Amino acid sequence: MPDETALPRYLQVAETLIRDIAAGRLADGARLPPERDMAAAMDISVGTLRKALARLQEAGLLDRVQGSGNYVRRAPQELGIYAFFRIERIDGGGLPTAELISVDRRAKDTGMPDFGTSDAAHRIRRLRRVGGIPAVLEEIWLDGDVTPELDRSEMSESLYLYYRDALGLVITRAEDRVGVGAVPAWVVPEATLDPGSIAGFIERVSQDAGGAAVEYSRTWFDSRHVRYVARLR
Repeated sequence: MPDETALPRYLQVAETLIRDIAAGRLADGARLPPERDMAAAMDISVGTLRKALARLQEAGLLDRVQGSGNYVRRAPQELGIYAFFRIERIDGGGLPTAELISVDRRAKDTGMPDFGTSDAAHRIRRLRRVGGIPAVLEEIWLDGDVTPELDRSEMSESLYLYYRDALGLVITRAEDRVGVGAVPAWVVPEATLDPGSIAGFIERVSQDAGGAAVEYSRTWFDSRHVRYVARLR
């Protein structure tokens, strides 16, 4: 994936912290280290860290107390750009990143659930890393009537963010069905998965703000390194 499609560094830091809070790696009420120490540990500038912390504060996930420090607040629901991404490292959290393998427009496969209004769809294949581990493969099918074409140079690592900003499409609901399945032959060498091996498998149908199903996806994940997590509160 071209570098220009990566999330800005402060967003990557914010999303890492959001996922660590959701996973309990950063406990409710915990005091974060001093900002200069955090920035040095993450190899970022203090200014970048402060932008990330400001995003957490806006989301209600951080109390910034003058003269005392920054304190975690755990929200009652999942937040952040990756709120719909349910795969984490075994020990929790981990920033998701994505590498685009292919994008094409084609007829929908037989046997797919009903979604969209067109017989064609945009098929997007990606390798995803979680905390740097290349343990997830994705095949996403976006209904062809949403847009006549996709500009891969504009596709960010978060597809739902790209849908919203570039296509005006907001995904508000998704149904996941989790099981096991055989890894497809198109797996790339960088992945920890081997073609034909059995892996965790997720089928998802996603809906827009009007309740219409517009996207179908298949995800294979290596359960030796990551797991699917759904939190109920």
